[in-house]
Amino acid sequence: MVKMCRELPVLSSNIGSSWFSALSDQFGKDWFRKLSSYVAKERDGHTVYPKQEEVWEWTTRTDIGDTKVVILGQDPYHGPDQAHGLCFSVKPGVAPPPSLVNIYKELEADIPGFVRPGHGYLGGWAAQGVLLLNSCLTVRMGEANSHKDRGWEKLTDAVISWISRNMSGVVFLLWGLHAQKKAMVVDKTKHHLLKCVHPSPLSAYRGFLGCGHFSKCNKLLSQGGREPVDWSSLPSIV
Repeated sequence: MVKMCRELPVLSSNIGSSWFSALSDQFGKDWFRKLSSYVAKERDGHTVYPKQEEVWEWTTRTDIGDTKVVILGQDPYHGPDQAHGLCFSVKPGVAPPPSLVNIYKELEADIPGFVRPGHGYLGGWAAQGVLLLNSCLTVRMGEANSHKDRGWEKLTDAVISWISRNMSGVVFLLWGLHAQKKAMVVDKTKHHLLKCVHPSPLSAYRGFLGCGHFSKCNKLLSQGGREPVDWSSLPSIV
């Protein structure tokens, strides 16, 4: 792993070992080498989020084989100190962005006893096997989708395909058309796909608020003999 990280600067030595093993065949491909070179040059000339050591945060919270829920985002937050490698999540001390505020609103309505935390850090979900995965893993400061179509999408497609092939009973929470298209490779005979509009202020009132995805997700997990997610477990510890 160390040698590969030296050769491919987009990789980080803190990538989770189970995820590294599952994805290692992708890292040797030409497109991934081009992606690595591109992101390295971007970091030399611009501010790029998240920080290098945080790009693979989604791999460090749980073993790949313990994944039971997948939430798909599109692009990392491109404001200062927001993105840290988990989609929809921000670090403690950073105000929750509008989409996350709407996620909390839905949780308050859907999950009895849920109390909105005073932060936007979702590491507590990731620790329970909730994969918080953006389609693209880096972005230039202030420029949404600036690293789109550079190769990250191939890597995250490989993540979704691996989970689809090797696991069963995973619940995919697919908010918005982008996430729904991203999950088209998922085997619907083995997994559960819950779909609705994106939680952004532009669309949340057209079906996200009131979707009941969090309680429906836990019901599906319980029916499959898996531990439900404690959506209220959101400690502000990075």
